[in-house]
Amino acid sequence: MINRRLALAGLAATLGTAASAQNSTVYRVGGLYTAYGMNADGSKYNGQVQISQAGGNIEMYWNVGGQQYAGRGVLQGSVMTIDWGASTPVIYVVVGNELHGTWDGGKALERLVRQ
Repeated sequence: MINRRLALAGLAATLGTAASAQNSTVYRVGGLYTAYGMNADGSKYNGQVQISQAGGNIEMYWNVGGQQYAGRGVLQGSVMTIDWGASTPVIYVVVGNELHGTWDGGKALERLVRQ
């Protein structure tokens, strides 16, 4: 019985280590992107976004819909959360060479495609 418990504990530790190693992917998101978005009212916009990355720290500069915005945030795993001065952040998920995001409390959408 003790050997079985030790074996199960060892297996759990091994699986936990493997899961941590899989989740430790470092995403490189810095660069220039084309933005395609939809405001909360359904109107669409596009533009360019420059992302600077230092480890998990992110700086973003948007030039969209004739307006300029700036924000800072963090990248944790494949999720990036950016404070851009609004009451709610922009939250992106890394999907290949794209970032898929939501803002305005989930009422608006944005897709960034790396150039």
